[in-house]
Amino acid sequence: MENIGNVLLTYGLPFIFIIGLLVIMHELGHFLLAKLVGIRVERFSIGFPPRLFGKKIGDTDYCISAVPLGGYVKMSGMIDESLDAANIKGEPHEFMSKPIWARFLVIFAGPLFNILLAALIYTFIFMTVGIEMPAEPSYAVVGAVMPQSPADSIGLQSGDRITRIDAQSVNTWQELLTIVHNAPQRQLDIEWQREGALFTSRVTPVLDPMNNIGLIGISPVMTKEKVGPFTAVSLGVTNTIYKTDMILKSFALLFSGKVNAKEALGGPLRIAEISGQVAKRGFSDLLAFAAVLSINLGLLNLLPVPVLDGGHLVLLTLEAIIRRPISTKIKMTVQQIGMALLLALMVFVIINDFLRLGR
Repeated sequence: MENIGNVLLTYGLPFIFIIGLLVIMHELGHFLLAKLVGIRVERFSIGFPPRLFGKKIGDTDYCISAVPLGGYVKMSGMIDESLDAANIKGEPHEFMSKPIWARFLVIFAGPLFNILLAALIYTFIFMTVGIEMPAEPSYAVVGAVMPQSPADSIGLQSGDRITRIDAQSVNTWQELLTIVHNAPQRQLDIEWQREGALFTSRVTPVLDPMNNIGLIGISPVMTKEKVGPFTAVSLGVTNTIYKTDMILKSFALLFSGKVNAKEALGGPLRIAEISGQVAKRGFSDLLAFAAVLSINLGLLNLLPVPVLDGGHLVLLTLEAIIRRPISTKIKMTVQQIGMALLLALMVFVIINDFLRLGR
């Protein structure tokens, strides 16, 4: 029982914190825009049914539900995951009674708020912790080694100073990067010093498909530099844009088949595992991981897949083009197909998580 408690404390609490934060922000986007354009919100739920407890305030039931893998905002007169078309009566406060631009904004607000959350998190981290900068002078000294990386496999450790690689003497971190980046999947001789002792080995940089460079999984010695609030906001926005671009590139590699889906996709168990590992390094690292997940959640929800926000946006765009509402029957069919696809994906990632844990 003690081991179970430790697992729940180490992995469960960070996972619940991150998922809760991301879901609340996503659904808050839908909720606030729905209220702004006059749509009645019947339920704001953290978690999926069955409902556990909550309180009704005005027209809205604010509640906690049993399945902690997401959440939803139930709006009057909208065909959504509940597949409930019976309550569409054409009332002024219903989703379908609003103009297309208003419905579009309400749907788009969820993913948008996830991107904004990432920018807020990065801004908070820069304001409170500072920004990491390579230490000066920038010698070729290892600051950190990524687990299960090529550098880890040959025994490189934090504090090691790399002196020679690919038969070339190196003094600075930039010289080291230039050689490694230009040698993806090519074996290199490497030499380093540790407490006066000399070590040699061979290492093969892995290919980073997004940037087409070689990597061995090391980072330089870093220092923290304090920044002011305006700089923190600027850096928060810039970092969010950079991370969004990187995630979009990773999506492109995944959909093109250049990246193995089994290795790239992770479900709740994988997220919980990483959350626990990151939480051990500190709260700011946990927040940074939450920011990356929030961008992922926002972008995933914009995919043109039925049930996801992107699927709803596609239908709204079609309605704007053809200048008439799409029939309820078609929307119900599309939602059912989307639910089946989503459930199949969830089963795949959960099984994949178990298989990864088994390895």
